[in-house]
Amino acid sequence: MMIELGCQHRFAVRDYDLAATLGCGQAFRWRERNGVWEGVVDGRWVSLRQPDEGSILALTAAPQADWDWLADHLQTTVDLSAVLATFPDDAPMRAAVAHGRGLRLLQQEPWECLASFICSSTKRIVQIQQIIALLSERLGEPVAVPHGHAPAFAFPSPERLAAASEAELRLCKMGFRAPNLRNAALQVSSGGLRLVDLHSHSCAIARVELEKLPGVGRKIADCVLLFAYGFQQAFPVDVWVMKALRQLYFPRRRPTPQRLRSFSETHFGANAGYAQQYLFHYMRTRGRRKK
Repeated sequence: MMIELGCQHRFAVRDYDLAATLGCGQAFRWRERNGVWEGVVDGRWVSLRQPDEGSILALTAAPQADWDWLADHLQTTVDLSAVLATFPDDAPMRAAVAHGRGLRLLQQEPWECLASFICSSTKRIVQIQQIIALLSERLGEPVAVPHGHAPAFAFPSPERLAAASEAELRLCKMGFRAPNLRNAALQVSSGGLRLVDLHSHSCAIARVELEKLPGVGRKIADCVLLFAYGFQQAFPVDVWVMKALRQLYFPRRRPTPQRLRSFSETHFGANAGYAQQYLFHYMRTRGRRKK
């Protein structure tokens, strides 16, 4: 049940951890302060907080005709228990789920997701956040914010980034990633790569299409396939997931990357991509005390 409150909205949720979901490294525009998360979704500034386990309160700067755009982004209606039931029943996976229970995968806009992960190569999460913030501030369109609030900006369109010079992009602290981002923007804005068409492809074919872009390898392609398109076969393997696989599943052996890839493709079940995010979050944060 969702109760309309003008420019506020209450989502009834179950097994949903807002902080784990928004702070687990799958998206880069959310900022938290005193339990309130602010971001820009679908060209709208929005703040979110979770006053109790059963609800999420959303606030926008202007009334909304509907809230489907945010429900889709947050994936509030996904039956998490059904997803978790598909995970392998082994000690590492049980530990990861216990540590991050309530973590959801977001449904991100494909262009922003692709561009963000192109910018992510060899960068830490805080650095990626800085790059995305600078890109949006300098090249994105302003969005409505509450009176007295600092300005906020939509993520720049592929057309706007294609029109930018490489020097402009480098000023956003992205270094060698600038030509790759500009090339992707040119491909998308010209129709050379139709992101909307990837929804109708198989995961394997969609991956091939994404990997045609300079700077997009298997890991970045899998991030986009999982976080923007919902392909659960996609299992992004970065340093944290590689560490999880080696330490948790092969502690006394030295498996090759090919062996780990084969293992990840067969062991984690129908929602392997979801399982991957739990492992990623667990390895990054297990030494921290959960609030």
